[in-house]
Amino acid sequence: MKPQSIVAPRGFRAAAFAVALLLAGCQAPYFWALNAGVPDRPTMSAVFDAKHDLSLDIYRPLTAKPRAIVVFFYGGSWRNGYRADYRFVGSALAQRGLLVIIPDYRKAPADTFPAFMDDAAAAVAWTKAHAADFGADPAQIYLMGHSAGAHIVALLGTDGSYLQQVGMKPRDLKGVIGLAGPYDFLPITNRGVKQVFGAPDTWPRSQPVNFVNGDEPPFLLLHGADDGKVFPRNSESLAEKLRAAGEPVSLKIIPDVGHIGLVNGFRSPRLSPVLADTVQWIEAQDTATR
Repeated sequence: MKPQSIVAPRGFRAAAFAVALLLAGCQAPYFWALNAGVPDRPTMSAVFDAKHDLSLDIYRPLTAKPRAIVVFFYGGSWRNGYRADYRFVGSALAQRGLLVIIPDYRKAPADTFPAFMDDAAAAVAWTKAHAADFGADPAQIYLMGHSAGAHIVALLGTDGSYLQQVGMKPRDLKGVIGLAGPYDFLPITNRGVKQVFGAPDTWPRSQPVNFVNGDEPPFLLLHGADDGKVFPRNSESLAEKLRAAGEPVSLKIIPDVGHIGLVNGFRSPRLSPVLADTVQWIEAQDTATR
């Protein structure tokens, strides 16, 4: 993973940031740098699937009543990643008055599609069941994800079969926020991704664009124009499908931002406008339904 060409944000530990740049091929120092200065632990953690040993982290806002809930799914090509790496996301959103849930999920090669989709649906159901415990409204759940995590949330928001398994449906969600997501990526040519999604006859089930039917919640799709890993046409294709179905969708292709640079904006607006765009969009959804 190669970080974008960026300037260390104000308040960032310069030494940590330098390590991330010098060790560009290693994820651990990179996330260590992004989390520099962020509290070492989330507010609390909880097990949501004991059978598969899956837990989630909870970031509570300082406000007594959260304005909304964000369930964030991280990326990593459906093969890598840990919820603890994304403290910088949970902390940034919680500081804006949001209750943030960051779950883990099963990954390839040990577990392949659709195992992580079942895990994601279970995490959302846990969130709905426990929202009131944190002073939040279970009708105000937004799903957000980056890269592979964006694929997961988009598929939850379009293919109702996963939420149906936990007694929910896509319209139970207040909205879906996809950051640099792969939504329309057939044919699959990458060997590692083929391992995730199995035989070609199952591939169509993995594409969010194939399930848009007019029963979706509002979508916000953000993508870096310079993304060379997941091309912006993925977001453009999904936005086109949603518009054709009469569904509300906001699409923003951000100039001079790449795949990882997009999510780095949770640390500083100098890296990308993703945090401000997300919060403003959530506020607009709240206003629209009052």
